Amino acid sequence: MKPKLRSLAAPALATLALMAVLIGLGVWQLQRLAWKEALIAAVEARAKAPPGEAPASALWAKLVPADYEYLHVRLTGVFDLSRQALVFRAITAPRGRYGGPGYLVMTPLRLPNGADVLVNRGFVPAERVDAAKEGPSGEVVVTGLMRSSEGRTWFTPSDDPARGKWFTRDVEEIAAALKLGPHAPFSIDEDASPDPAALPEGGETVLSFPNSHLSYAVTWFGMALALAGVFTAFAIARLRDKG
Repeated sequence: MKPKLRSLAAPALATLALMAVLIGLGVWQLQRLAWKEALIAAVEARAKAPPGEAPASALWAKLVPADYEYLHVRLTGVFDLSRQALVFRAITAPRGRYGGPGYLVMTPLRLPNGADVLVNRGFVPAERVDAAKEGPSGEVVVTGLMRSSEGRTWFTPSDDPARGKWFTRDVEEIAAALKLGPHAPFSIDEDASPDPAALPEGGETVLSFPNSHLSYAVTWFGMALALAGVFTAFAIARLRDKG
């Protein structure tokens, strides 16, 4: 083997090894893309399906959020309008009449067996916050989407239960502040009311799922292609070198 070709052996092996890693990462992202698309389709099917009966309280301890998130359900109970939590929310693209800064109205729904389920009855604009006190009396049938507790980021302000200031829908924190007894580990986003002017305004659940796996895959494959190009240019220059 000529000396110049021998000098390319180590760089070629290193390039091939790194390209294999980059291509592997690209393939993995394509697999993640297929998984995410299937998950999105399943969740959208749950949300758009006719409401079924909510899980019985005997099953609550075994529920896994991934199995019920956005499941469309129906339950019967009585709202306790004397105990509510207002969670700050700014709606920039409202589905209904109201938007902007305001609050999600979290109200306990007392089930016939005495347990409570926190229901997000909907959004009220900041200037109409008194509408949160209004609601049906007596037994009602609620339909909506099951939701797990919201996560908190570095930018989320701290909740202040004593002053009634909430920034996350944390079921356990809200249940503790409202002094609820037995309660569901999930909440319900109530469906929109037939009355478009009704407050709180239900039906504002956002079905949004980040899905950047395709762009990640293209990035990894692009890096592998660029690496191949860099090595090719390097090899050509080395072989043409007369020194």
